[in-house]
Amino acid sequence: MTVALDSSFVRSRSMKRILIIGAGGAGKTTFARQLGEILGLAVVHLDALYWKPGWVEPPKDEWARTVEGVLERDAWIIDGNYSGTFGRRLEACDEVVFLDLPRTICLWRVLKRAVRHRNTTRPDMADGCPEHLNLKFLMWIWNYPKRTRPGIVKLLNEERNTSKAIRLRTPAEIDRFLAGARDAELDQASAYSR
Repeated sequence: MTVALDSSFVRSRSMKRILIIGAGGAGKTTFARQLGEILGLAVVHLDALYWKPGWVEPPKDEWARTVEGVLERDAWIIDGNYSGTFGRRLEACDEVVFLDLPRTICLWRVLKRAVRHRNTTRPDMADGCPEHLNLKFLMWIWNYPKRTRPGIVKLLNEERNTSKAIRLRTPAEIDRFLAGARDAELDQASAYSR
């Protein structure tokens, strides 16, 4: 899952159906938005689809149908976790980018986000779900490396998934990956203009 993050790597990939996963605060939404702008792909924020006003969860069957509707599209970038549909999303994607950042970075980012969007709804969140922070969510982030991450790593290391798994562990690796994607798109655009 460790790769050279240059434009030749990005050009060698399909990059039409991309899943972005990671702990809360890893930067999934920002990364998805930036990659979507570079590749010209629509970005789907699962938080915006999942939650109903007032932080109400949908019934499981309704959520599964919603996700299937997104997966039927020809191209997409999906950011979010939601373990109940993760297997299906992993199966449908060409690439899965795992933002595997240290929990201290994730916690810091979540705290900054909570202050920045205090009592307002984030652009990537469902209407009627103002930003809030609770101990349960902070504990989920803190425990992610021991509770959630091992299962993700195991799934991504399975033979059928290793060829489409990209693991980025630092903000610098994320920046290099995005720069490689940008360079690959510029190379492709200049090839078409010749």
